[in-house]
Amino acid sequence: MLRPLPLLVVLTLGAVRAGGGGARSAAAAGAGAVAGGAAMALVARGEPGAAAVLRERLLKRLEDLWDDVRDPRWVAMADETAGADAELLRAVYALGDAVENEVPGSAAAPPHGLDSLWVWARTEAEIVALETLYKTFRRTYRPGRLPGSRQTYQDLADALLAGVPGVFDRLEDIVLHDGEGDLFRQALKELESLQCAVQQSPQQVIYNLYNAVALSELKGYAMMQFSWMLLRLYNKGNFTQEATLLRDSFEERTRRQVEAVRAAMGSASRALWRCDPRVHQEGDTFVQLTRLVQGHVQNEADMNREKSCRENCAYYSYAQSTGCYDSRVCDTMHRCNGRLLECKYIDSDMWLCQAERQATRRYEWLEYENGRTLGRPGTCTRRKFKVDSWWRWLFWHCSYCFCLCDEPGPRSDRYFNMRPVVADTANNMVVTGLRFVKKNRVIHLQIREGALLPRGAINASSVRWRPVDDYHITDAGVQNTRDYHTLSWEQRAIDLDDLEAPPGHVVTGVRFRNVGTHLNPEIMVAPLNFSAGTLVKPHEKSMWMSNDNTDGAMIGPRTELKLLAPDVPTNSLAGSTPDSKSDQFLLFTHSDMDADAAQTTVPFLDAQEVAPEPPVPLAGAGIYHKGTPRYGGFVAPRVFTYDFSPHLVDDAPAHAAPPAA
Repeated sequence: MLRPLPLLVVLTLGAVRAGGGGARSAAAAGAGAVAGGAAMALVARGEPGAAAVLRERLLKRLEDLWDDVRDPRWVAMADETAGADAELLRAVYALGDAVENEVPGSAAAPPHGLDSLWVWARTEAEIVALETLYKTFRRTYRPGRLPGSRQTYQDLADALLAGVPGVFDRLEDIVLHDGEGDLFRQALKELESLQCAVQQSPQQVIYNLYNAVALSELKGYAMMQFSWMLLRLYNKGNFTQEATLLRDSFEERTRRQVEAVRAAMGSASRALWRCDPRVHQEGDTFVQLTRLVQGHVQNEADMNREKSCRENCAYYSYAQSTGCYDSRVCDTMHRCNGRLLECKYIDSDMWLCQAERQATRRYEWLEYENGRTLGRPGTCTRRKFKVDSWWRWLFWHCSYCFCLCDEPGPRSDRYFNMRPVVADTANNMVVTGLRFVKKNRVIHLQIREGALLPRGAINASSVRWRPVDDYHITDAGVQNTRDYHTLSWEQRAIDLDDLEAPPGHVVTGVRFRNVGTHLNPEIMVAPLNFSAGTLVKPHEKSMWMSNDNTDGAMIGPRTELKLLAPDVPTNSLAGSTPDSKSDQFLLFTHSDMDADAAQTTVPFLDAQEVAPEPPVPLAGAGIYHKGTPRYGGFVAPRVFTYDFSPHLVDDAPAHAAPPAA
């Protein structure tokens, strides 16, 4: 049966979206059955990615159009209306619309940050050349200009057939045959020094490079096939052999590109973390805990009920303030109304600079008479005064000790949110990014969520940072250990883990829990239907994942990442780098005595967005530490992008060229 001409344009877009054509001539039925079987086999072997599916649909539609062009009856019917060339060009434009609508989002915007890579600069130049030809192609053949000048159409077809093959040859030489390795291997090597410039995981960059190249070559291939179809209608030749040779070379080039990108992606990291910003800004690039354990000066007479001075400072490893014997000093300083820990004697007399009244510090600096200084001495904007130890009855020296103060209170932000933070899975949302935020003195791990689309894409218009719970620790019904966790001297450990979902799952939530005295991260994962772009029964099949190992395990215990004499991290002139491993933990502690008078709680928490651009689903997340030697560094989230390598398909069915005629 012949297809009615009025349905041609309607069927074109439907064929691209559904992977098949409308009614077809008997001569084409056999080829269609083979194509259908190839497509079914393709799905049975695995779920192909967006680029492979787009390629499959485009090649199938090109085959259908070749069948039409070769059919004298179709040509005769078309010539009775607007003309066979006009009908073909309408189909061309509709197919182009489908390509524009279904192009992988990541391919539409080639990765940034690779400007220093010469091989990518050359690749990009050729892609731009193809895109320029494609825009001319689309502009010339848009429906509003049909029917048009036959000579114009023929001239453009000749120009495309003269220009596109050269671009193909140069792209093949650059992408696959460059002297220092293929494009993907070179990009992967370059990415080792570009972590701070590219907000994508290395594997995501490689995948997006491939998509950019594959999409451009697909457009070039389509332009050449359409040009031969058009010239055949104009009786300029048969072009069967040319189309077949192009198909064969295109399939072979596609196969080799997929092999190259699969090898590169197999060794590429899927982790994404953030480098330090150029300028640190509290509340924007970092948040911090305050007064968890802080340096404090206390006379030993005020650490026992007898107000005696019979012991020494080291005796008071665990004590409390019991009074104020020398009111000239202790009444003018911040008291410690909590616990006093690990006291030590430095010298009997000192100069002390008090911090501003509303500051979270107690002191700006201390300077002892023996010459030792704690902190950075300089001008004192509030009050500088002398503190002297004294003798009692010639026998007992009442020394001023330097202790650590563990004092919960309104100036001590020491709380972590314990409530689950879950994406709106009922509306097919998944986690696409993480960051630390501080709200009402509570540290939250905030998620960025986005709607899942077919084949691992994310609806960019749906992406948002999910608001954190707006509660205070003093609110009615809010409970410690259930809603939030309070750090203290005994409970100040945080586990450093990388958690990855099983294959076929994506991250849908995060939370902290208590494992002994440790704060332990968890991720929620749910299965997905990759081709459909939907979560599979997330309310039934979601599960929490964690690393339950502890530092007390008999076999392979969790190890501590020790911070040695840590200064305030924002004072470092060098950029922080990851220095922890999964299955470790660290203790939040005070800054170094000599560098900062133990006034600051370290590490800080990195508040930068850890979110791939363009957004993609996540297959894992973790908490890690980054820093430089002798600085406290930052605790930060890390994400792992979805692994697209299993969805790379190099099977190219025998489409898009006419059988021998």
